[in-house]
Amino acid sequence: MNFKFTFLFFLLVSLSCYAQNIKVLNSDTNEPVLGVAIYNIDKSKSVITNFRGEADINIFSENEAIYFKHLSHLLKMLTKKDIDKTNRIYLVSNTQGLGEIVISASKFEQSKRDIPQKINTETLSDIQFANPQTSADLLGNTGQVYIQKSQLGGGSPMIRGFSTNRLLITVDGVRMNNAIFRGGNLQNIISIDPFSIEHTEVTLGAGSVIYGSDAIGGVMGFYSQKPKLSLSDSLLFQSNAVVRYSSANDEKTGHFDFNLGYKKWAFVTSATYSDFDDLRMGSHGPNEYLRPEFVSTTIEGDQVVTNSNPLVQRFSGYNQLNLMQKVSYQPYENLSFDLGLFYSTTSHFPRYDRLIRYRSGTLRSAEWNYGPQNWLMSNLQITKLSSSSNLYDKIKATLAYQNFQESRMDRDFQSSIRNIREEAVDAYSFNLDFEKRLSLKTEMFYGVEYVFNKVWSEGEEENISTNTISSSVSRYPNGASWQSAAAYSSIKYKPNPKFVLQSGLRFNHVISEADFTENNAYLNLPFDSSKNESSALTGTAGISWSPSNILQWRLNASSAFRAPNIDDVGKVFDSEPGSVVVPNNNLKPEYAYGGELGLKLNFNNKLLLDLSTYYTYLDNALVRRDFSLKGETEIVYDDEWSNVQAIQNASKAWINGFEVGLKMNFSNNVHLASQYNIIGGTETAGNIEVPVRHVAPAFGNTHLAGRFGRLKMDLFANYNGNLTYNELTPSETEKDYIYALDGNGNPYSPSWYTLNFRAQYQVASSTTVMASLENITDQRYKTYSSGIAAPGRNFILAVKYSL
Repeated sequence: MNFKFTFLFFLLVSLSCYAQNIKVLNSDTNEPVLGVAIYNIDKSKSVITNFRGEADINIFSENEAIYFKHLSHLLKMLTKKDIDKTNRIYLVSNTQGLGEIVISASKFEQSKRDIPQKINTETLSDIQFANPQTSADLLGNTGQVYIQKSQLGGGSPMIRGFSTNRLLITVDGVRMNNAIFRGGNLQNIISIDPFSIEHTEVTLGAGSVIYGSDAIGGVMGFYSQKPKLSLSDSLLFQSNAVVRYSSANDEKTGHFDFNLGYKKWAFVTSATYSDFDDLRMGSHGPNEYLRPEFVSTTIEGDQVVTNSNPLVQRFSGYNQLNLMQKVSYQPYENLSFDLGLFYSTTSHFPRYDRLIRYRSGTLRSAEWNYGPQNWLMSNLQITKLSSSSNLYDKIKATLAYQNFQESRMDRDFQSSIRNIREEAVDAYSFNLDFEKRLSLKTEMFYGVEYVFNKVWSEGEEENISTNTISSSVSRYPNGASWQSAAAYSSIKYKPNPKFVLQSGLRFNHVISEADFTENNAYLNLPFDSSKNESSALTGTAGISWSPSNILQWRLNASSAFRAPNIDDVGKVFDSEPGSVVVPNNNLKPEYAYGGELGLKLNFNNKLLLDLSTYYTYLDNALVRRDFSLKGETEIVYDDEWSNVQAIQNASKAWINGFEVGLKMNFSNNVHLASQYNIIGGTETAGNIEVPVRHVAPAFGNTHLAGRFGRLKMDLFANYNGNLTYNELTPSETEKDYIYALDGNGNPYSPSWYTLNFRAQYQVASSTTVMASLENITDQRYKTYSSGIAAPGRNFILAVKYSL
């Protein structure tokens, strides 16, 4: 029997005293849910729903309290007397989060309502209905994560004024950030296959106590499909196949996954392949976004060719393959072993923003490609429960290995020299996390972590005329290492159901080492090696208080840090036309101090409001600034005189914002939901203050959604404010080639909106059809700081078949 579920559960039931068997259904798919545990308060009586989602509750007396639990998530207490004559109960989401469970706040399951920080969750049904092309698009659908794109094969999240290496990405609890995560826009998130994700958790705000360095602005947690064990003697087999097409980039995607479940062993296999052609932009918008011409390379050399359709962004297409294999072994009820293997690879994909730069009136680059972006991860997680240990009730050990490979290849127009730079990172990590209930009111979470990264980097110059290759400066010092050791502890105190206090501390020590001997043949640095050591103590404290059924207050204060990584200490690259970034061996960590106040209002589940305001101060900020090498402010890099720059602790920043979410339930089937975010911030640049680079314009969305039997529909609008020339940071105004021009000829980021419609129809128990029409009015727009224009009018069709 097909099994689909969401992680956000709440029970909405009325059952009858005459019922014998009840049936548990998923409210989004109306399908049976197996494995729901039903029991009384002392667990002396219990029953589990079978493969039809049914259970006999005659073992319970009429007024006996009955608890329902699914995947360790407590759903609701009912009595047999409350049972409705339909004999059905539904697992449903609840906007207020009363029954939602989150993992990322402590690495163990907690009620979302107890967490003083704001966490946005997307369930399996949310993801399937949104039907995103990439995991970056998945986060963008939340309305609280802003997505920048330099090219079609990309997506760089921004959260509350922070981006790239000031945000942390985790997959099944393992940190994805590595030693070469950069401060510029970062595209690694597309390596995560949205078809393999069961749910996401985005922590808005600092998460350094649990996750250490980089978690300044937020934590994006992706949790993949879990292998499902059989609850009977027979094999549990489930499978899904999806095909999808979208018109804006002629996307062709195929996906399949299947689950084999035995009593103690379970296996999940998943594979997705996508092919994307050049992206078409909208018809109505700034002419500066058009692609009037491009460079074509033939045997005769490079030529500038007129684009027959300037709405088509030549060249932006690419393809991608994602594979996942997971194995679960549970020899005993209190012990489990989980192994996960992930692999993602892309074709070469053009960095589109570099292809539209001009120099002296002519397109500058004949080619600018990222090589295949490869990501391999294997992780083993061992979980043990204990009712007798004085140290823990639950212990979780996670051992992981990751390998990242990326490269860059660029060649100037009519140049015979192709610059090639290749990088790889081996990343090892070990986490040991404990959960212990100290009393009925107090829980403790604590653990240790060790991370080690090794960086490999090479630089070459290829002469395409003579087919000869020579060595060149590499992007990073070859053989550099970055390691981190940490210990943390967090306390949760809940004296009554209305009040929760959580606080924690983490101590982190980070060491990075690099040898610049090879690159000194080209750069003539004043040092041959560097060793950077830094320690950080961070903390958090917050309360969640619900004085009534209507009100819930959240108050949280925290500190966070980011230690310099190899990208900060040792990178060599052209940051912008005419500038080159060089290594700096004199760096310290940057620290963030922030606070958040939140208020949730629930008026009888008819109207729900979620309000938040926050403030963050970033001290000793690592930023790119002008620099000198042995007194020289310019050097030759890739045959061009370039201004010397370096990452430095040369700034402070102040960021504040306000977020408001609304949901109106017109009936059990129809609701209106809206989210709006306002962000502001400045940072120091010398003796003046300038806008913070990754502070996005005001943005939000509004959805009118409903479910009518097998049909689910959503009419929604996305909207975005503008940033004037004076509101852009100087590093953005220098990239005028990606922006529209105002009346004075200055670059700016215009406001925009899109109208969209999506629908999902369950044709049969095994077949679901999903269709969307995005950007109905065919607007031509770019999200802030993006090099590539967003899709124009886009028709998406997907068919899912399940067994």
